[in-house]
Amino acid sequence: MKIKSKLPYIGVTIFSRMTALANECGAINLSQGFPDFDADPHLMELVYRYMQKGFNQYAPMQGVTLLRERIAEKTLKLYNATYDPATEITVTSGATEALFAAIMSVVKKGDEVIVFEPAFDCYVPAILLSGGIPKFIKMKPTFYSIDWNEVKDRISKKTKLMILNSPHNPTGSVLLKEDISSLREIVRETGILIIGDEVYEHIIFDGISHESMARYPDLASRSFVISSFGKTYHTTGWKVGYCLAPKALSAEFQKVHQFLTFSTNTPAQHAYAEFLVNENAYFGLSGFYQEKRDKLLSLLKNSRFKPVRCSGTYFQMLDYSSISDEPDMVFAKRLTTEYGVASIPPSVFYHDNDDHRVLRFCFAKKDETLEKAADKLCRI
Repeated sequence: MKIKSKLPYIGVTIFSRMTALANECGAINLSQGFPDFDADPHLMELVYRYMQKGFNQYAPMQGVTLLRERIAEKTLKLYNATYDPATEITVTSGATEALFAAIMSVVKKGDEVIVFEPAFDCYVPAILLSGGIPKFIKMKPTFYSIDWNEVKDRISKKTKLMILNSPHNPTGSVLLKEDISSLREIVRETGILIIGDEVYEHIIFDGISHESMARYPDLASRSFVISSFGKTYHTTGWKVGYCLAPKALSAEFQKVHQFLTFSTNTPAQHAYAEFLVNENAYFGLSGFYQEKRDKLLSLLKNSRFKPVRCSGTYFQMLDYSSISDEPDMVFAKRLTTEYGVASIPPSVFYHDNDDHRVLRFCFAKKDETLEKAADKLCRI
């Protein structure tokens, strides 16, 4: 049987490959972005309780009503943004599903989509499958900022969508107020839509405020704002996220969503709805992860790696140019097999494999895991 691939240049994700290599070598896995510690015991107990109560069948397509109401309350409190739980909030099977549904719902053949690189690897496949054309704009190292003059120059009559990820994976950079001012000015007289990939909205450091698209009415009116309970509550394996969007965009989004997964894990939704009442669980997340970031940096201060500024997410980029001139993919594999620490080579997040001799390390780990990994890295 001969099959003409719809994604001929797309293979198995780097996350699967590096995790498999880490498992094969018995290496410490700081590549894939998941915690190695448990979720809050009360949250886990709530899931079990709702299973025992019989909440084990399909949830409503849009999501459990109480969860959507709690998301609306939280969004109003955080960003002073009002979303109707009945028509403007959709619970999804992870943020990746939400991103796919958002892109597929509005991008048609020939539409151009602005993608800022390095870009999370699920964006481009969805754009290609929808018939869209990705237009790449590289963020400026070493702080990975956006050149808004370049953005303005790259916009055309075919530009349909812009994908903004803040806090940013893999770099840890964040959008600041001046970025938002530039963005608002650029899109003001256009019909350009926005996806705000904001899954790390609660993991932001050094007193910086998260500049959500939802915070600004003119941006919210044209945006899909996507977040993740998995990132917030250390439950990535439960795969529950959500999308906020105005009524017209949500209606198109749900047309796609209903044929992707239809609905999302029912007992988990009920558990999140009850757990959301505990505001400290997400308000305390920045401090929790900032301690881990600072611990990792302290442990590596005598190493030959040079940290890149990390203002959010639970990823730290480390410059290894003083250690090796090998391409990042080669060095990442050697680091795994010879030194026992797995990371992610960010060149995979560029369409042309741009390489800045940096690696991405996940610090959403127990302190002992970070200590063991840092000990290995400091020996290099």
